[in-house]
Amino acid sequence: MVPAGTTFACTPVRVWDGDGPVWCKEGPRVRLAGIAARETDGTCRSNQPCPKAGWIAARDAVVNTVGRPLGRTSDGHIRVAGPTMRCRSDGSAGGSRTAAWCVSPKSGDISCAMLRTGTVIRWDRYWRNHQC
Repeated sequence: MVPAGTTFACTPVRVWDGDGPVWCKEGPRVRLAGIAARETDGTCRSNQPCPKAGWIAARDAVVNTVGRPLGRTSDGHIRVAGPTMRCRSDGSAGGSRTAAWCVSPKSGDISCAMLRTGTVIRWDRYWRNHQC
């Protein structure tokens, strides 16, 4: 986990679902801050917002927002190739994940770009004063 407020580089190499984690070549696993996507079983947790779009559409949107798909890993992650992003940690997202706001040379602010895809929704509890 990257301490809150720390800026770090993230070159995306794998994506799990529509709000992360995005696995970085440099080590961190990024949970995209301020957004919510469906779980991989298609459901939403009772304590979070629930977008209309399915989890596969959201996952594929993340892949295309941070880079391009290269295939799958044996455990179901989508391997990706994308430019190095600059991320700012928002602290722990549970487990070994870091919640972070990331900016990519490809798509700009990743959380904002994901909102524009319509596959995720804003999670006001974590969005706070973030601006697109």
